[in-house]
Amino acid sequence: MAKYIVKRVLLAIVTLFLVCFITFFAMNAIPGGPFNGEKAKTQAVMDALNKRYGLDKPVGVQFINYMKNLLHGDFGISLKTGRSIAKTIRESFAISAKLGLMAVVVALVFGIVLGCLAALKRNTWIDHVIIFFVTLFTAMPSFVAASFLLLIFCIQLGWVPVWSTANPNYVLPVIALSLSPMATITRLTKTSMLDALGQDYVRTARAKGVKPLKVIFVHTLRNALIPVITYVGPLIASILTGSLVVEKIFTIGGLGSKFVDSITNRDYTMIMGTTIFLATIMVIMNLLSDIVYKIVDPRIKLD
Repeated sequence: MAKYIVKRVLLAIVTLFLVCFITFFAMNAIPGGPFNGEKAKTQAVMDALNKRYGLDKPVGVQFINYMKNLLHGDFGISLKTGRSIAKTIRESFAISAKLGLMAVVVALVFGIVLGCLAALKRNTWIDHVIIFFVTLFTAMPSFVAASFLLLIFCIQLGWVPVWSTANPNYVLPVIALSLSPMATITRLTKTSMLDALGQDYVRTARAKGVKPLKVIFVHTLRNALIPVITYVGPLIASILTGSLVVEKIFTIGGLGSKFVDSITNRDYTMIMGTTIFLATIMVIMNLLSDIVYKIVDPRIKLD
């Protein structure tokens, strides 16, 4: 286990370095710059701004300087607002984390329940209805679901107020973010449950007269949840990093909307800071899911 963790940590460091490298050079390869706005600036002003933020140096030197500062925990300051990137990420991520974690809980609870129900009621109308909506939600991107929810429940029916910082209402954003992962969890749970229900140890438990509920929740569900646990790590990371458009649609001031704005404004330091932060979350969640996977089922070899 310890050897595996060390390997994964080293791989994570290499992965994050490649993310930094590719993002930095791809960002600088695009024509234009952060100070090429609608309002024209004189060449003298442009030169002064580039010199102030170190953009007058070769791209390779800029990258080395950025990585040196990053190793000391310095993400720099925004080229547009002058605010600390670390402070902006900390404040914005609190909103995104709250939204994302609520969506994860909703997706897990409803996904596992619906998956078990579909497996236990296989080939009945209940199973067919669940699979229909699971297929629908799987094919529907979160931003499409968000647009429909906003249009119907906020604008047409007026049942849910539009999101605001003064009176935040997370109902519709959470539903929009949780539909697709809930559908995936439902399918994983159903498939695993059907496989577990056909195993010899389940038949043996039933033959011994074990109560049906105990067979389902103790013998079957525990093993059926292994694929779901594997999916939870990447799920948390993908929801936390994939809520950009949903946050933009509902005008939530989270990290996702800040990331979208930074790309639009060509705010190099903000793009780098948010990309590295979100990539770190993705790597850590994948590592934790693998470790939990091993704890749940010690028979699994992590080579």
